[in-house]
This record gives sequence, C-alpha cells and structure tokens, in this order.
Amino acid sequence: MPTTQPPQKEYMREALELARQGKGRVEPNPMVGCLIVKDGRVVGRGYHRAFGGDHAEVEALRNAGHHAEGADVYVTLEPCAHFGKTPPCTDALIRAKVKRVIIAMSDPFPQASGAGPKKLTEAGVEVETGLMEEDARELNAPYIKLITRKQSYVIAKWAMSLDGKIATRTGDSRWISGEESRRLVHRMRNEVDAVMVGLGTVLKDDPQLTCRIPNGRNPRRIIVDGPASTPLTSQVVRSAGEVETIIAVAETAPAEHVQSLEDAGCSLIKLPATGDHFKIVDLLAETARRGLTNILAEGGGALLASLFEERAVDEVRVFVAPVIIGGTDAYTPVAGCGIDKMSQALRLRSVKSRQVGEDVLIEGRT
Repeated sequence: MPTTQPPQKEYMREALELARQGKGRVEPNPMVGCLIVKDGRVVGRGYHRAFGGDHAEVEALRNAGHHAEGADVYVTLEPCAHFGKTPPCTDALIRAKVKRVIIAMSDPFPQASGAGPKKLTEAGVEVETGLMEEDARELNAPYIKLITRKQSYVIAKWAMSLDGKIATRTGDSRWISGEESRRLVHRMRNEVDAVMVGLGTVLKDDPQLTCRIPNGRNPRRIIVDGPASTPLTSQVVRSAGEVETIIAVAETAPAEHVQSLEDAGCSLIKLPATGDHFKIVDLLAETARRGLTNILAEGGGALLASLFEERAVDEVRVFVAPVIIGGTDAYTPVAGCGIDKMSQALRLRSVKSRQVGEDVLIEGRT
C-alpha cells in the first residue's frame, strides 16, 4: 500500500503562524517559529517572543523534552550557529539528537547565512531548505530589507473617502474612517518600531501618535521636519520624555531651533539637505542604523509623496470609508507633482482587501 506523506506544508504553515506572534517584539531580530514533529504528532512548539530572549528552536525543544530525539524540526529561518545574545541554536538541536531539520529560508545576515545548515549536516542531521520559502520571506520582509539594503521597511498608511480625499478643503479630517478602523491602526502601531509623520500633520492635527490598546507599547515617533519647526507646545514634544520622539531635520536648520528641541528631550537626526529638504532614503538609512526595522508612515500628503517618489515605500495599507467629500481643493493622500502617464503608475502586488466595520482595508506590496 502507498504510504501517506506527512503534511510538511501544514507543519511549516503552523510554524509561520507561530512566528507572527513575535511581531513588534523581536525586532530588529527576525520573527521565527519552530515546530517539532515525531511519528506524525507535534511534540513541541516555539517562537521567538522578544528581542534578546530564547530563540524559537530552544523554546520548542524545551516544550518537546525527550520527545525531540529522532524528531523532525520545522523552522521558518535557518538555525543560528553563532553566539549572539543567546547560544547557537544548532548546538541545542544537535544535543537533542533530532533527526531532520526542515528550513523555510536561509538567513541573509552575513554572519549567519549558511552556517547553521552546514554545522547540522556535519553533525549528521538531515537538512532540507526551501519549504514555503516565499511565505517566509514575505513574513520577514522588513528584516530582509534591514539586513540587505540597510534601510528601514516602510508601511504607508492612510484613510480616505470613496473619492480619494483625506481631508476637506478646510483641512478637517476627523473622522473619515470608522471606530473599528481607528482601533486597528492602534494595533498596527503596537507592531512597528516607529510611526512617522511630516511637520504639516503636527501643525494641523497636533497628534499624540501613541498606541492606545490594552498592554500595547508605544512606537517611537519620527517627525520629518526640515526647518526644525516642530512647536515646543506640540503633544509629541511635550511628551518626549515618555515616548521617544525623533525629529529629522536638515543640516541647514537654524541652530536655535535644533537646540530648543534637544533641550525639550527630542532626539535629532541631522541630514544633508538642499534648503530645508533632505532625501527620505537618507533618513531611512539612519533609522536602520539605529535598529528600527519597520516604520508606519501615517502622512500627510507631502511626506507620502516624498516616500513614493524616492521608491521608499514597501507596503501600503489604505482604509477606504463609504463617504464622499468632493472639492477640487480637498486634500489627497499623495501630493507632489505625480506622474505624467499611467504607464509610470506604481502598481501594487499581493493585493488583498477586507471589511473593517463600514470601511474597506486594501493592502498590497510595492
């Protein structure tokens, strides 16, 4: 009789779901999930829960106990073979005498890449790589960009009316999206390293840019402000001692403005500029150097235009509300000059949509 092959993809899919539970807590490390299977039964589960904490394999091995001997291990990223904040996972797998390790993707981190599978193979452990690799790479796209391109991953988010407006001609925007959408935005903030807005948004809305969900944690706040004109009376500056507030300014910004913001407790990033304007990609390189893996860019139109013009956006999340605003002078989500021809338009991939209360959330990658 033909033998039934184990549902390898189902095991790896579960490992990927486990990995997602570390989102917003493990960065700048990657999200990793691990499943240990023996005789067709899951005997251990684990995921990387927090930066500096146990890796997924270690947690799964602890969960499996003696059942790990002779078992198959499904892990979403190759096990590390070097000493970092924790000992090598490969050593733990070898000591546990696992039979086989199935890996979704290699680690792009130069110090790690390929070393784990090599060490396991030399110890007599069977190794397979590439199962559901595309899914694993999508899950850790922010980590991959941080390591390979030395830039923070950018999620552009906005809420707009059916006719593509983010505010009326007078600038009123509260509220376009519904209550459920706004709650979801706070959950998004809970999962990123930083929230970014432009000076215009601070001047118009005076936002807090905090995460207001139970047990949530506030992301850092980044204000793109070439002339260093963020008011000292703004909420982001007044609360800079409680939530890290980063002001990205031009090197040409008035020294007295810069000093006032620093005295108020803000962290300043000074960037080469022409007049008041600097390149967003230069800012993203600096945020990456500071270990910020992913940034939620919440607008406004000028900032989003700069991000799109410099091809710095990796993911888009748009809440479309069932309202009509109208008006030639009403605000649109992406300002700037725009394109001349439709052939130049940026088209998203991996597009999906879902209902959020009365709104529709459209998500895609660039």
